Amino acid sequence: MEKLSAEFRPEKFPNLNAVIDHISRAHGDQAAFSCLGGTLSYAEINEYAERFASWLVQDTRLQPGDRIAIQLPNLLQFPVALYGALKAGLVVVNTNPLYTAPEMRHQFRDSGVRAIVILDSLCSKLEAVLADTEITTVVVSRLGDLQSSGKRLLLNAAVRYVKRKVPQYRLPDAIDFMSTLSPRAHLENRPGQQQGDDLALLLYTGGTTGVAKGAMLSHKNLITNMMQLRARCMLVMQDQAEIVGAPLPLYHSYAFLLHCLVLPFGGNHNVLIPDPRNIDDVIKLWLRYRFTGFVGINTLYRALLHHSKFDSLDFSVLKFAGAGGMAMSTNIMEAWEQRTGCEIIEGYGLTECSPVVATNLPGKTRAGTVGPLVPETEAKLVTDTHEEAAVGERGELWVRGPQVMLGYFEKPEASAEALTADGWFKTGDYVEIDADGYISIVDRKKDMILVSGFNVFPNEIEDWVNRHEGVMESAAIGIADERTGESIKLFVVRKNKALSADEIVAYCKQGLTAYKVPRKIEFVDELPKSMIGKILRRKLRD
Repeated sequence: MEKLSAEFRPEKFPNLNAVIDHISRAHGDQAAFSCLGGTLSYAEINEYAERFASWLVQDTRLQPGDRIAIQLPNLLQFPVALYGALKAGLVVVNTNPLYTAPEMRHQFRDSGVRAIVILDSLCSKLEAVLADTEITTVVVSRLGDLQSSGKRLLLNAAVRYVKRKVPQYRLPDAIDFMSTLSPRAHLENRPGQQQGDDLALLLYTGGTTGVAKGAMLSHKNLITNMMQLRARCMLVMQDQAEIVGAPLPLYHSYAFLLHCLVLPFGGNHNVLIPDPRNIDDVIKLWLRYRFTGFVGINTLYRALLHHSKFDSLDFSVLKFAGAGGMAMSTNIMEAWEQRTGCEIIEGYGLTECSPVVATNLPGKTRAGTVGPLVPETEAKLVTDTHEEAAVGERGELWVRGPQVMLGYFEKPEASAEALTADGWFKTGDYVEIDADGYISIVDRKKDMILVSGFNVFPNEIEDWVNRHEGVMESAAIGIADERTGESIKLFVVRKNKALSADEIVAYCKQGLTAYKVPRKIEFVDELPKSMIGKILRRKLRD
């Protein structure tokens, strides 16, 4: 097992508050976060966070260890609310801004949150569920908060009166976010100095199957994973030198770790992108900031490559492009490197692992793999017969390391099912590990299709189909079949509307074994996706 060098030892920091203090002291003058044209330095972010923490402690009844939800898109308010809540000794619950009211009700009740920082455009949904929760403190933020006064008024008026994106709501006891940031004395004594094993963050699993559960991540989990990923990032980046586009939502585990901890620890500049589905805006931000780094997922990279202005961008300073959250298609990775001169460094993680487990090494990337384990991490493969698989064999990946969660919040049975007594986390992913330790993700265990007794993994089919010049993207699922148990149905988004199902089948026969060839083809205008762009096979199955 690879060890972290002395430079990256997490023991230097007893909790995340110590990390935040270090960031402010070491990089105070550096640009920290930019969004909607405004930029805040790390010193400014820290000052606002101190004010918010003081308000939470002095003006509310919240106690150390209470949960506070943050339901914001990628805005300057997010890191301020996050750092401030941690400084006040609270446990942060990241909440998807796209959640429906029933999804909000479930998460707020499950986590027992007592406070929330929420964007005004989401408040009508909060109003509908508030009585069913334990929330007593509601802080409402607006799109233009933390921008210059003129821009703040303009942005807030535009989103409310021109675009009409703020439905009417009534929350009479809500507090305006900006009013919590008025100058006040900083906390002289931090409430309840947290220890490494104390709970810091509840990150809810995607909920693509079953009911979403809260993964309990401690201060130690997050600090260790920060250092594990930093040890890899430093192979290609420099402190106080990078400008990194941040299109993935900060509530998501990977974006949270990278943009709220790893990059700030090095004093680098994060350009927050509130709506990555607006590819025109992503292109404009790239033109303005000339990113040295960018982190996305397969669907976002595909959309950028197909944008008419993509080739006009300046890639001469681009050092790295990262990927995680879903499998990268080989053709997308090849096209990106050919057109930008920069390889995509694919990695792998799970919410329950804070999240990073493995990542490719810059300059040593192997397409089709997620690279070797990050330092201080162990892995083993377990077969369906509960035996340990040999090198080159497929099996379910089990992971053990200091980044593995404490368990699922108030779910002892689910925790016991996912975690062994000696600390192994069962990922539910089928993988192969080669002799050099490079991991290839075959597919999610729950997405596997069983055709006449043969295991078929959707990723393999999709990767082949997506290479067809007439295909934009695809998704494969299993459907009931009287003869074979299950057969494969393929959903295809076409570039060329003349492309037929027979052509797709013929193409599949060129590269896939007979039992892997789809029996049914359905052409669709788009595939259902999560906020980060991950294809939701569950919705296709439904």
